Amino acid sequence: MTKSSKVAFLVANEGVEQIELTSPWQAVKEAGASPVLVSVADGQVQAFNHLDKGDTFDVDLTVDQAQVDDYAVLVLPGGVANPDALRTEDAAVDFVRDFVESGRPVAAICHAPWTLAEAGVVAGRTLTSWPSLQTDLRNAGAAWVDEQVVVDEQGPGPLITSRKPDDLEAFNKELVSHLS
Repeated sequence: MTKSSKVAFLVANEGVEQIELTSPWQAVKEAGASPVLVSVADGQVQAFNHLDKGDTFDVDLTVDQAQVDDYAVLVLPGGVANPDALRTEDAAVDFVRDFVESGRPVAAICHAPWTLAEAGVVAGRTLTSWPSLQTDLRNAGAAWVDEQVVVDEQGPGPLITSRKPDDLEAFNKELVSHLS
């Protein structure tokens, strides 16, 4: 991997779980890649620590400006409100679908697989998530398992999924291993 490798972090403008953004972001930086914060609108995103407001983060690029070919990996952080908002944004859903279809790795944690389901890319795949999403993911055609981290290589590109912030160490390890 070269230092020019870029990793897109796609989030809504409000509701991303802060640690699920900042921990993988730091892991990507430490691995020598360049994280890029992509959102549905310019400005800043408001992160949360569960239900309490956390820090704000500057948006680097809007999703309608982002090009799949510019990134090595896509990271979808969780938080309940974040993927719920993203799945109502056509540009975000299209970006996720195009990214998966490109064969590049996509890493999603906690509630973020909701966006994968909305993009129609989970059928026939095995993943994990926050437990409350298991019925939604099964209804979208996925096999849901309760594991710390799951790497599914059955589609055009790997899907890396984890359940919750407690799984970040394993999630980050798999994310970094797929940067090359």
